[in-house]
Amino acid sequence: MKCIKCNSDKIVKYGKTNYGKQRYKCKDCQRQFVENPRHQPISNETKILIDKLLLERISLQGIVRITGVSKRWLQYYVNQKYYQVEKKQIFLKKKEVN
Repeated sequence: MKCIKCNSDKIVKYGKTNYGKQRYKCKDCQRQFVENPRHQPISNETKILIDKLLLERISLQGIVRITGVSKRWLQYYVNQKYYQVEKKQIFLKKKEVN
């Protein structure tokens, strides 16, 4: 087994998780991890696909079905995208009545 962060072979057992899975720790980078994690990070390819689906105005539930990500993660991701967009305010002059 190798460290998932630095690819080192210096791995030691480091207790168990709340779910009973064996936890490991890398002696080089101090990273803690389990051998077969239940939750995998979302790949960049999936994020790019989600961005394209959002531009096509596909519903969030549809994106969940297509990509297999959780609704909770998708809502968090969409909220992050929303707050990154620069907000502009446009003021229009009122028409004067003669």
